[in-house]
Amino acid sequence: MDLSTLNINSLQAKERIKDVVTRTPLQYNIHLSEKYGAEVYLKREDLQVVRSYKLRGAFNKINSLSETERAKGVVCASAGNHAQGVAFSCKKLDIKGVIFMPGPTPRQKITQTEMWGNGNIEIVLTGDTFDDCQKAALEYAKQHDMTFIPPFDDLKVIEGQGTVAVEILEDMPDVEAIFIPIGGGGLSSGLGYHIRKYAPYVKLYGVEPEGAPSMQAALANGGPIELEHINKFVDGAAVKKIGALTYNISSQLLDSVKSIPEGKICTTILQLYNKDAIVVEPAGALSVAALEFHKEEIKGKKVVCIVSGGNNDIDRMSEIKEMSLLYEGFKHYFIVRFPQRPGALRLLVTEVLGAKDDITRFEYIKKTERERGPALIGIELNDPKDYTSLIERLKSYKFDFIEINKDQTLFEYLV
Repeated sequence: MDLSTLNINSLQAKERIKDVVTRTPLQYNIHLSEKYGAEVYLKREDLQVVRSYKLRGAFNKINSLSETERAKGVVCASAGNHAQGVAFSCKKLDIKGVIFMPGPTPRQKITQTEMWGNGNIEIVLTGDTFDDCQKAALEYAKQHDMTFIPPFDDLKVIEGQGTVAVEILEDMPDVEAIFIPIGGGGLSSGLGYHIRKYAPYVKLYGVEPEGAPSMQAALANGGPIELEHINKFVDGAAVKKIGALTYNISSQLLDSVKSIPEGKICTTILQLYNKDAIVVEPAGALSVAALEFHKEEIKGKKVVCIVSGGNNDIDRMSEIKEMSLLYEGFKHYFIVRFPQRPGALRLLVTEVLGAKDDITRFEYIKKTERERGPALIGIELNDPKDYTSLIERLKSYKFDFIEINKDQTLFEYLV
């Protein structure tokens, strides 16, 4: 694809959406800057009207429709943030919208979407993933002669997302590197297109969740390819297949694309909250989590991380903390068969565990009425470095055990 032939003008889009979209701050972050020896700034799209950059593309697209198209109404498919952008736009322009959302979408995002639409929208929950949901939405739009508003694979949507780049360059024309979260590729395409046109010297790092690396799969395949399975934890960026248009654009603009482990994303969510009182959703933490994997490249540079959204359901925090502890090596789960001798449990507590280690879970696994059975034990270490000595003590005291952390299927079944 020849990018020079594309009609993408984010400067015009900025004027089109300026009365609706908030100009979000570009904030210097002292903690991240000190940690990585760079000037790290956060583009706070979590402070956008609907707490996500998605409003930019949605409103730019819908506001560009003809009066006839608006009168018939619009349809979209979204895991949450695009849905909220469409809902807000429908209310603002007083048009009808039907929004399809995957069944597992967090309740918080559904409630927020209903609130922004405020009588102008209808929500339909269907399918397990965004891709299943989109198929149903496309069919509905065709049957009812309504306009489908794509979440990313559309020039007007891409153009709207590119207004993030317009604001960054206006606020910091000497930026040297930008970290961009990737789901379907709309933001990386729009932002990348504008940056390459007006500041080609800037390094563009695309980042996506390890459990849904649709862009990397496309790059390896030479074109978009549907992933058979994805981890839906980073719901705002968990897409089975990158857009055809966004792939063709982004693949020519990005300097690199890297996948970030979900556990590292969870650690980042907690750190942003505890150190800076910033509440982000998993997709919103992607770009900040990526700094750890590029720390040598960014030293001494002016770096911007796009905090893409802040629609995080508080009910997920216990899961987020658990995943962080597992990733950082603080928490470990075992199936333990105790030696057939008196005092075996006391031995585990007094001799095997470290002085500051803690048992966070203990339950016997009994499938029959037999007297004894193995135990599922969760142990939280005071220091991840103590893991090796813990294993050595388990072996030296003749405990028969299986490390569940290293068996994903067993872990998901038991924990």
